[in-house]
Amino acid sequence: MNLLLYNLFPDRLNLYGDRGNVIALQKRCEWRGIHLMIADIKSTNDMNLSSVDIIFIGGGSDREQGLITTELLKIKNDFKFCVEDGISCLAICGGYQLLGSYYVTSEGTIHRGMEICDFHSTAQKDRQVGNILIETKEFGSVVGFENHSGRTYHSYKPLGKVIKGYGNNGEDGTEGLIYHNVIGTYLHGPILPKNPSITDHIIAASLERKYGKKELIELDDSQEYEAKQHAEKICLTL
Repeated sequence: MNLLLYNLFPDRLNLYGDRGNVIALQKRCEWRGIHLMIADIKSTNDMNLSSVDIIFIGGGSDREQGLITTELLKIKNDFKFCVEDGISCLAICGGYQLLGSYYVTSEGTIHRGMEICDFHSTAQKDRQVGNILIETKEFGSVVGFENHSGRTYHSYKPLGKVIKGYGNNGEDGTEGLIYHNVIGTYLHGPILPKNPSITDHIIAASLERKYGKKELIELDDSQEYEAKQHAEKICLTL
């Protein structure tokens, strides 16, 4: 079985180890005999959304987000169609914000989003920084690292409930967003190596959409979960 992943603008959107998410997807596919082809997309002219199975959008600074906004707007209608059709997408921090209608920087500059979901984000002067622990219905506890000035409010299903940290806005106790097979989150770290259940969810959803099959060979995740438990303890004691 083969899957194709588009890594959008890795030269612009790759904060705090976000490329590790792509590596985690690649290795967990490889260990199961699934060939994950990875295409680093630096221009939307190079994209064929009809053939892609997974889309990854990493985090970037306000400046970097502004530089790629025009490119993303070229594909927003096709991207929206793919999302409604069940394509898997993981969007981190700045990538998460660009799923919405727009993002307002702390200087008041407005970056238009792809309008995949109906929400917007607004930056504040103070940043929300630190290790974060959330509890999710689908994946159990999830650990990560956040560093963002943006505040996001939405009425969609959140990825989870904040146990320690800030999450979407530091006020309503939610973190991230789930919409069809799209996961948006502020969690860097990167999120997937520490939380293999999310990685496997993305792989399984992609296989089901493409092949009608989502059963995955079970892997020995003892080391991953040991690292995750250690991260949880650190988060709760700080």
